[in-house]
Amino acid sequence: MTDIISTPRAGAPYQTDDFAARLKKRYAAERRFKMYGMAAIGVALAMLAILLASIVAQGYTAFAQHDLALEVHFDPAEIDPQGTRDPDALSNANYGALARNALLAVFPEVESRNDRRRLTAMISNGAAFELRRMVMDDPSLIGTRKSVRFALASDYDQLLKGNIDRTVPEADRKVTDQQIAWIDRLVSNGSIVNGFNWRLFLNGDSRDPELAGLKAGIIGSFLTLLVTLGLAIPIGISAAVYLEEFAPKNKLTDLIEVNINNLAAVPSIVFGLLGLAVFLNALDMPRSAPVVGGIVLALMTLPTIIISGRAALKAVPPSIREAALGVGASPLQVVTHHVLPLAMPGMLTGIIIGMAQALGETAPLLMIGMIAFIVDTPSGFGDAATVLPVQIFMWADSPERGFVERTSAAIMVLLAFLIAMNAIAVVLRKQFERRW
Repeated sequence: MTDIISTPRAGAPYQTDDFAARLKKRYAAERRFKMYGMAAIGVALAMLAILLASIVAQGYTAFAQHDLALEVHFDPAEIDPQGTRDPDALSNANYGALARNALLAVFPEVESRNDRRRLTAMISNGAAFELRRMVMDDPSLIGTRKSVRFALASDYDQLLKGNIDRTVPEADRKVTDQQIAWIDRLVSNGSIVNGFNWRLFLNGDSRDPELAGLKAGIIGSFLTLLVTLGLAIPIGISAAVYLEEFAPKNKLTDLIEVNINNLAAVPSIVFGLLGLAVFLNALDMPRSAPVVGGIVLALMTLPTIIISGRAALKAVPPSIREAALGVGASPLQVVTHHVLPLAMPGMLTGIIIGMAQALGETAPLLMIGMIAFIVDTPSGFGDAATVLPVQIFMWADSPERGFVERTSAAIMVLLAFLIAMNAIAVVLRKQFERRW
């Protein structure tokens, strides 16, 4: 046997020089490891900050909108030449001409046909619908004059927001020098006003960026998540409790556990194909409806809720069960009165993760037709609807500059929706949390 000879260090007789050198290297390696971890966290936070900053920088302007305030003459000759006040006649009147005439009255010197067309292009296509709604709601407006605010067309709104560079050659931008001069004149005389963009939250989708809103997507997401929550939470918690507390340990339950773990890793689009084949084709359920989307998302989030629920049940100390059984409680009473309340915070964590995943999913909903162009707000679980992620997907595919800012604004709204939902879940988790 070879004897290991080393010299003890002065002041530390239990440490040799070799031991001290190795200990120093271990401490140095530990410090490097901590530095690497902190650097990784710093890089991740920096990337997240850059991502959020880019989204906010592109999207915050969408929360403001320039409107064109004009005095409109509700000309009876255009609206109701017969004077019958027939609703059909009022509905089919040429309200677009009223809006154009109101703008042309501000620029009486514009006479050529091409100039008049370029001037009236600054009014949004929604002006005619706004005037028709006003007249249908109050026919007494016919023959009067009233100041009305119309949405400014997207290109000119982007010009005033600085997203269209005035200094580039005229041939390289959508807005001509003459139109810029008209816009500046309208701004100087107070005909263009800037305010909060309520249309972003009160309108449905539109082909015109200045009129496009998130109302249909927000309501559709809310209805879809209600169906998802109503199905995934009770089924997921019940399955977790049964598998962990009551199911016998045999090959069948082992097979079920393996399949649940495998389903958690299945791509989300597979669940969309399942929904298309079963719920739409086989069961003939309504296409693009929140009820179908909610069922598909519930199936997708069930594995996550079941796995996290079982982990939360396992974390409850066995002494809780033994004490309850010792005082005469039945197995069902042990679970419902003692184990489940203590495991609820961990289960809510899984629910938060599952709902966050469901809120941001797009692929399975595309397969069941929720990519439809939805203008009207859904009023029920069976109506055609869209959701915020699909709305973002559709707007991101649009080439207009106005949809670029609205895409980023929709992402901000989606993040706010997600944060609010998670905050509610965290508060509930704190209410159920117990320490021992």
